[in-house]
Amino acid sequence: MTKKKLIHFQENSAFPHLFQPTYHDLDKGFLLYSKWKENFFRNDHPIVVELGCGKGEYTIGLASLYPDLNFIGIDIKGARLWRGCKTVADQSIKNVGFVRTMVDHIERIFAPGEIAEIWITFPDPQVKKQYRRLTSPGFLEKYSHILSPNGIIHLKTDDPFFFNYTQEIIREHHHQLLLSTDDLYHSDHTNEVTNIQTFYEKRWLEMGKKIGYLRFQLCTQ
Repeated sequence: MTKKKLIHFQENSAFPHLFQPTYHDLDKGFLLYSKWKENFFRNDHPIVVELGCGKGEYTIGLASLYPDLNFIGIDIKGARLWRGCKTVADQSIKNVGFVRTMVDHIERIFAPGEIAEIWITFPDPQVKKQYRRLTSPGFLEKYSHILSPNGIIHLKTDDPFFFNYTQEIIREHHHQLLLSTDDLYHSDHTNEVTNIQTFYEKRWLEMGKKIGYLRFQLCTQ
């Protein structure tokens, strides 16, 4: 591990807006479970979660656009999260938090109905491991427990395989597809879906790659 990474990990432990629960912490009960609004954000605004947030570019971008919403970025990579945490600290952003954990544990981080929206931005398509895809039936079942009634899931991806896979899952399981485009930047859709771009998204666009976008709600039956 490089010296720079070690310094970043040390700084991560001091950020008040980054939570790094251990398995033991999760087993005995995460301290903010069901209490994010009350004990962290200290307001009653809806909570939006980004899964696999990386450096937090999208989470922070959304928070800037929507100051009356709360945002939480989740990623397992501490080195990536450091960048987002540092930006939040430097800019004194009040409506953003981060959790270093695997998405598998999301039901132990948030209580039933605690989340209003979920963003999944450019996930690993996991071509060989369907169960690891963040829009697989297993993960969607987890999301259904933490989303509020009529909660929304957003997906942005540069991978046609993952885009088509997710559309098929939505169709097979009778989820409600609200919007679908396999070429977002040549569609009529605007606002946060196109106004916020991650570093890699900009690179992919420069390379001529198409960006797909899906917005859907989960069937509760």
